[in-house]
Amino acid sequence: MNEQDRRQTAQDLLDYIDASPSPWHAVANAMETLDRRGYRRLREEETWDLLPGRAYYVVRDDSSLIAFRIGNAALEDAGFRIVGAHTDSPGFRVKPNAAFAKGPLAALGTEIYGGPILATFTDRDLTLAGRVFVRDRDAETGVSPVLVSFGRPLVRLPNLAIHMNREVNKEGLKLDYQEQLPLFLSALSEELPPERQFRRLLAEQAGVKAEDLVSWGLAVADTQPGAFWGPDNEFLADSQLDNLASCHAALAALPEETADAGVAVAALFDHEEVGSESYKGAAGNFLESVLARIAEELELSEGGYRSALARSWLLSADMAHATHPHYPGHHEPQHPVKVNEGPVIKINAAQRYATDELGEAFFAHLCEASGVPYQRYIHRNDLPCGSTIGPMMAARLGLRTMDVGNPMWAMHSLRESAGALDHGALIRVLETFYTTGQGGAGASLDILP
Repeated sequence: MNEQDRRQTAQDLLDYIDASPSPWHAVANAMETLDRRGYRRLREEETWDLLPGRAYYVVRDDSSLIAFRIGNAALEDAGFRIVGAHTDSPGFRVKPNAAFAKGPLAALGTEIYGGPILATFTDRDLTLAGRVFVRDRDAETGVSPVLVSFGRPLVRLPNLAIHMNREVNKEGLKLDYQEQLPLFLSALSEELPPERQFRRLLAEQAGVKAEDLVSWGLAVADTQPGAFWGPDNEFLADSQLDNLASCHAALAALPEETADAGVAVAALFDHEEVGSESYKGAAGNFLESVLARIAEELELSEGGYRSALARSWLLSADMAHATHPHYPGHHEPQHPVKVNEGPVIKINAAQRYATDELGEAFFAHLCEASGVPYQRYIHRNDLPCGSTIGPMMAARLGLRTMDVGNPMWAMHSLRESAGALDHGALIRVLETFYTTGQGGAGASLDILP
């Protein structure tokens, strides 16, 4: 992939993020892409009929998705090649009884979702996007989901003027989580109380009657589109780079044609930012269930399935911290990480990242085989280290796991930054990963177990 192709790939990423202001939209857009590429949708509640050489995907609760292509090699010999990522990003979610009067304005109550940098949500053109449930007599549950996205500036969180907060530049912005995070929606209406006003607004966007709205999951999203920046457009800026960039890379790298390898899997999970302990999170049984059903459909014995898992690899793809030139003291000095210099192997002795010595060496080999540079990230000893879906999935499934990701600045900001060339580089490595394995393109590699 030359530099021009990598820049186009980066633009494709920005387009995907801008069309995906919530996890539900991220999966809906992934489904459209997979449909165009000939993937067939499966449903968990139905029986499956899988064939070698074919490609499929399954969705759980609209915001987690697993796509896979079955290779030509025997699964018990080649195993699974799995890339895991997550569809959610830190921010705010709108409360059920959301709208209320706050002074002369109608405001929306919000909950904090994950660990966002709260100050980055102030003074920005914010909107709402997500999923609502509306009454449907024909549905088994009595309701049906509808995706909504206002797309335009709708709500705002204004800062207090510096004249009333003189120390803000020295002490930083401090927001009371309960009292100062409701979003301003509109002036109060004499005709409609705030709650009825908001329900009517939401119902109009969903194309239904207000009385048919039952519940909603609404994320607060930025309306500013993604952009290149720098004299040579060498950098990216957008919301949700963590971790829609890894989702996009995992899907883009899935083989277009059947390879002489095992089963290539892209597993995209919701709820990573809040711990993954949910029906559709990575700590649940979604991936475990799908892998077992694939093995069953391919007529593997229980022993054959266990052999396949033992030969498998999970690559946990989540964005990594680039060294910030303004804050060198917050980074491990012997392991600097730079944007546009390739994906990062994430290593932590306490297993906050799942990469071990073999995984480190294997990913380094994949990068070298792909003609892509790579870097290593180690967290400082005197700072607590974050984690990923890697360790929990490695433990649950007994899979060899590597934690990797592309470098970025301002992780968990509403406006994050990364390198324009790194995204295409990661896709190239993931393409190699998917087609490398026992019985496949990498069968002769001494580094494989």
